[in-house]
Amino acid sequence: MVIFKAIISFFASIIMFICSVLDLPCYPMGEKVDMEEFTETFSEEFSGEIDWNVWSGHYQYGNTTEARKGSYWNKNLAYTENGNLVIPVTYLENGMGGKGAGWYTAGIDTDSDSPKGFSQKYGYFECRCILPKGADIWSAFWLMNDGVYDVGNDGVDGTEIDIFESDCYGDLFENAITSNLHFDGYGDAHQKLGAKQFLLKNNPYEEFNTYGLEWNENEYIFYINGVETFRTDFGGVSQNEEYLILSVEMRGENGVPSERENSPAEDAFFIVDYVKVYQYKDLMN
Repeated sequence: MVIFKAIISFFASIIMFICSVLDLPCYPMGEKVDMEEFTETFSEEFSGEIDWNVWSGHYQYGNTTEARKGSYWNKNLAYTENGNLVIPVTYLENGMGGKGAGWYTAGIDTDSDSPKGFSQKYGYFECRCILPKGADIWSAFWLMNDGVYDVGNDGVDGTEIDIFESDCYGDLFENAITSNLHFDGYGDAHQKLGAKQFLLKNNPYEEFNTYGLEWNENEYIFYINGVETFRTDFGGVSQNEEYLILSVEMRGENGVPSERENSPAEDAFFIVDYVKVYQYKDLMN
């Protein structure tokens, strides 16, 4: 059995390498995450109304509306229903929060702006969700801290960790997500890994899947449904706590969708069943 597993792992590594060289997406083929290593430190199952003592608007302050690429963000659009968080993408003819007509959605985070905000260094981070449908619309589960804006020291002081982004709807490989890393700010010094794309076996716009990240002092390991997609130490691993973000946005600038945007015939929805975070047991002692 051990030899058989080793052979399977060997061929999976070859396939993943070929896909990487040819820049083609592939299905997760790695090891399963070992949850015996972890203990739960944060759980949000959205069983009641959004707890604004835990969550706050990402780059939105109070009840304000802010332009976010081709759409607008206002945290008040997010709501809970049937034990899920729902972030819609909807066109508002009369605008909202002081902004005019356009596409509106939301991003929320657990930054320290909230009284019970949450952040953590290392561990396992997971989100179970259904992705929103629509060309140039994408949802994301990602980690962030202020050190991302610091130039120098690579990603050690802070890295934007995109556990997943659903930016493939309408593409040739539609049932896919991407993962990425960003650091050294977002100006001329900005560095990024370059999006890694992976396929899902079901329709992620209709069915729930989990997207996870294992983060330790040596590397980041990404997962879909508990199966490893890839691992990397690109830029040096972030050594500081990072907070959680759930968001939806559209391609474009200053609230104006890109020319490629195909306006959906109806609203799109990012549906999140839960977000959970775990810490390594040996770091809890």
